[in-house]
Amino acid sequence: MRDEWESAHTDYTTPAQRQLPASLADSESDWRHYLECSTPNGWLIQNNAMTEALVSGKPMYLLHGTKHIDAIRISRQLHVSTGCLVGALYCSPLVSQRGGLRPHNLGAYLMRTKPSTTPMVFEVTPDAPIRPKGVDYLHLGAIHLRTYERYQSFLTLAEKDQLDHTVLTGLHAAAVFLDVALHNATGHATPAPAFINQLSDAVAHVPFLGYLYFEVLSEYLMLHSATAETKTFAQAGELNNWLYKRLAFAAVDGMGQLFDLARFNPRHPQLIRLIEGMEPALGPGVAEYVRRRLSHLFARTALHPSQDAASVTFLGTDLSTLRNVAPGLIGQMIFREIRYMPRYQQLYHCFEKAKALEVWDYWNSEGIPTPFNGILPKGEMGINPVYPRSGVRAWTAELDGRGYLHPADEVTAVFTPHLATWWAPPRQREMQNAADDSRFDLALGVRSPVPPQPSSTNGVSAWPTSS
Repeated sequence: MRDEWESAHTDYTTPAQRQLPASLADSESDWRHYLECSTPNGWLIQNNAMTEALVSGKPMYLLHGTKHIDAIRISRQLHVSTGCLVGALYCSPLVSQRGGLRPHNLGAYLMRTKPSTTPMVFEVTPDAPIRPKGVDYLHLGAIHLRTYERYQSFLTLAEKDQLDHTVLTGLHAAAVFLDVALHNATGHATPAPAFINQLSDAVAHVPFLGYLYFEVLSEYLMLHSATAETKTFAQAGELNNWLYKRLAFAAVDGMGQLFDLARFNPRHPQLIRLIEGMEPALGPGVAEYVRRRLSHLFARTALHPSQDAASVTFLGTDLSTLRNVAPGLIGQMIFREIRYMPRYQQLYHCFEKAKALEVWDYWNSEGIPTPFNGILPKGEMGINPVYPRSGVRAWTAELDGRGYLHPADEVTAVFTPHLATWWAPPRQREMQNAADDSRFDLALGVRSPVPPQPSSTNGVSAWPTSS
């Protein structure tokens, strides 16, 4: 269990250490070297302001936006959300300067686009320098699968049969592309335009591919961008988060109303238009980058490390076999599919609290009061709600005309090991039949059929998570 959590975390200040399936054309070290040394902004992977703040051992200042400040004040409790940080309060860094607390560009973007939220400032005083280990949600598949297998007795036989049927049907429908991706990962290149179009078609059957696709493009943009905006953020030690935000909203109609990466599936012509529309110089290389990088990440996150990627096939393979061969992929598919079950509201805490308890234990043993999204050190940070050796204070904050935040009223509240209620976005076909009075939490990208109650919404982030 601990080995799985270790594998799901990345420390960009140390050499790559994950075990990978055999026959891959590139190792994790190969990719790390390329990303750090052959891209304009790769130096920020190790030498960024967030990592420097973590390892300094000094107090950390973090920004969180909430729509539920009154409920927090009344209950005096802070709950955390799931998502890319598994079980943490979603935040972004603040830098203490003479003029006040300067938001990281991620936080500045979120405040600009979520004006209805109340900004909160958290001061986390660690007991020691913090290990810069970030959780990579793309690597959580084996943990999702193990958790499901442990608690599948909570489902009815009909629910389990339907879940198995849906997953297997999706796998079979996408099997040709999945094999193409493995073929590419082992060094057998296929034409990039055809690869992108096959990927686009496969997302409908295996939604996890939409997340992979988006994260690969986000990485490409953040590391390769050479705009004046990106250079300004780089001078502050920050990757440019505004790029992938714009990408998501430009790629998918209605993404601003329902942030759901299962719908992220641009075909090759649209992909080129999107990237060239954002930064023309990046258009020519994007398709080939996606072909190579996504193929490698798919093999790395889908297959068990004991497998030989050159000998695995998804064509005609039964689900029982695939659970052993590709536990990462099966776990990601089950994790996403189970959220569409009618009883998900009842099952949510059963499955998600189990993972949260494990990751809290891992973070505590590793000395991590402030985990981060480890796909890249891009500024998505969280607060571990049960870290016993750090002090935490919170204030509401006021924004001045220069973009600096200033703590205003201290908030008397404590973190509790409770997950705020979170439902998955409805599928497109379900959206057509959604009741007019349904409440959509735009920031989390989740659908809740009932108004929020103070006992279940304290600390719900008004900002998006990635998974």
